[in-house]
Amino acid sequence: MAYEEYVGRTESRWDTVWPLLIRGVAATLDVAEEEAAPGGVLPPTWHWMLFQDWAPAHELGADGHPRRGGFLPPVHDLPRRMWGGSRISFLRDLKAGERIRRDSTILKVEEKQGGSGRLVFVTVRHEIASEDHPAVGPALIEEHDIVYRGGDGAAVKPAAAAPPPPAGAFRRTVLPDPVMLFRYSALTGNGHRIHYDLDYVTREEGYPGLVVHGPLQATLLADLLRRQTGARMARITFRGRRPAFHQNELTLVGWEAGGRVRLETRDHAGAVCMSAEAELA
Repeated sequence: MAYEEYVGRTESRWDTVWPLLIRGVAATLDVAEEEAAPGGVLPPTWHWMLFQDWAPAHELGADGHPRRGGFLPPVHDLPRRMWGGSRISFLRDLKAGERIRRDSTILKVEEKQGGSGRLVFVTVRHEIASEDHPAVGPALIEEHDIVYRGGDGAAVKPAAAAPPPPAGAFRRTVLPDPVMLFRYSALTGNGHRIHYDLDYVTREEGYPGLVVHGPLQATLLADLLRRQTGARMARITFRGRRPAFHQNELTLVGWEAGGRVRLETRDHAGAVCMSAEAELA
């Protein structure tokens, strides 16, 4: 199928930085709100709880997502849909109660062949700006990669443990249990059943457990960096490497490298699930 007609497509949406959602994410991460979001400033990556897509029940697909089509291309023949990564620049603080607007543009749609067969990559650029202070320009710019792949073959393949991080690395271990995954799904309006429906994810998609959201892993890494440095983040790039599952501990690790900070999530076997690189302001 040709997807060229979707490139350049745009949409705009409006929302408010709701204080209740900030409290909810802080509670889900088990961190005090005043520590994570002092003065009501929205922490890095917490914007993913905004601009939620609540489709009517009759418009949902079997996987819990809205049926395909609309703004994004309808990749009907590839059932597995994943968050592949993001590149985010934080230009200005967003604060609790602020009215905001998100302008989204589809930058590209690419078809590739991978080890698991045909893949479709969709890259969307989001610009989030204040409606209360429109003259100051965007507060955040993100390029977001969405990956579609087929259901044939193994849902997840074995991977070797990564080399140990360098001396001086900082780390934290978390258990992304079903309660954390359910709460994050609710906070972000994400109905994808792979994150909370164990029967569905094992029987229909072939995964060994509930899948830990890519954005949740990225948010945990950003929180790890906040705990370590307390510095303002200027930019961060994330890339999903392999799925992480609810029954396994997840190790968050970071270290300085060439003036930037490298960050990773690693599963119980030491394999990298998500890699990231951050620049501090």
